[in-house]
Amino acid sequence: MISVEKALHTVLAACRPMGLEKVDLLEAAGRVIGEDVFAPRNVPSAANSAMDGYAVRSDDTKGAHALKPVELAVVETIAAGRLPRRTVQAGQAARIMTGAVIPKGADAVVRREDTEEKGKTVLMKIAAPRGLDIRFPGEDVRQGEKVIAAGSVLRPGHIGMLAVLGKAFVAVYQRPRVAILSTGDELVDIETEPPPGKIVNSNTYSLAAQVLSCGGVPVLLGIGGDDKEDLVKKFQVARRADVILSSGGVSVGDYDFVKDVMGDIGNAMHFWQVAMRPGKPLAFGSIDGVPLFGLPGNPVSVMVSFEQFVRPFLLCMQGHTRIFRPTLTAVSAQEIKKGAGVKNFLRAVVIKEKNRYLARLTGEQGSGILKSMVEANAFIVLQEDVSHVKKGENVLVQLLEETLTGADVPA
Repeated sequence: MISVEKALHTVLAACRPMGLEKVDLLEAAGRVIGEDVFAPRNVPSAANSAMDGYAVRSDDTKGAHALKPVELAVVETIAAGRLPRRTVQAGQAARIMTGAVIPKGADAVVRREDTEEKGKTVLMKIAAPRGLDIRFPGEDVRQGEKVIAAGSVLRPGHIGMLAVLGKAFVAVYQRPRVAILSTGDELVDIETEPPPGKIVNSNTYSLAAQVLSCGGVPVLLGIGGDDKEDLVKKFQVARRADVILSSGGVSVGDYDFVKDVMGDIGNAMHFWQVAMRPGKPLAFGSIDGVPLFGLPGNPVSVMVSFEQFVRPFLLCMQGHTRIFRPTLTAVSAQEIKKGAGVKNFLRAVVIKEKNRYLARLTGEQGSGILKSMVEANAFIVLQEDVSHVKKGENVLVQLLEETLTGADVPA
């Protein structure tokens, strides 16, 4: 049995980034770009107005104020998308809309709220300094500038910038195809009413949702029985994926064959059993070079193991550098007892209250109580040497959600 830290180090050492693919701009959102992006032109390409108002010569507005406005002749109206036809001369102004190109002769824009229209003239109620409310060429991006660096996660702002630069397709890291196999003769599929002694296969679906949440493509292989020959066939099919996830069959029971099959047909078995709860019976190896995670069978153990090992592995494959959940220190809202010797990941609700975070358990912490994951937005992480936490003591918390509520924590 190895520590969580050593297991994680072993898993990440085996990570190999995926290749790149060109995808449609919107398909690239949330993914990691694999190329530097340089601006082919200035943005904006020409000086334009930041406001609806009047393009003027700043010298013509000197001394203007509400009690002593300056009157200018309006020579044209410039709509966004239209080019100016006139040059603004002394004593003149051009009505202009936001985004429209600044006419020759003008060097400032006075917003409409600071003017008063008077037939074919306009009254300036402020003195406009040179450059007022003008967006200059290259003010946003200069031609040749590196705008987005390879390795960036493409957020909405990146997508908008790529559109501005005319990049309809971009090179991003491929999404790994993740084969998911749930094992156990006791399992029935989701649409089957389980007879006595059987349970519905939830692991396939929780794992598929977790894979989707970190950018992977789940490939559902259904249910594998507690039979070596059947499992070998299922794993042979799974080799076509980029990563293999199985759940169940890795403990020490008479019908736990997954780790045996991994040893028989795999190229490597890196470890089996991790000093953690839940999730102790966890195996990691490979079949024909395809990484294989043999996860536990209990539904909570599966999800916790995925969070600690599979999620960072899949993010690493997709070029991400921030692959771990954020952590913070919170105050325990209750007394907690646990056995020493293993690292615990307790399902918890964390809230922010004034200048501190409070954490409470979601209830019973059994590895088969899936409701504990439904209600959790974090894990309370207790190290191997911790056996007792008093109410009010600080605990390390691993967040599963970025947004925390401000509701009261029950005593």
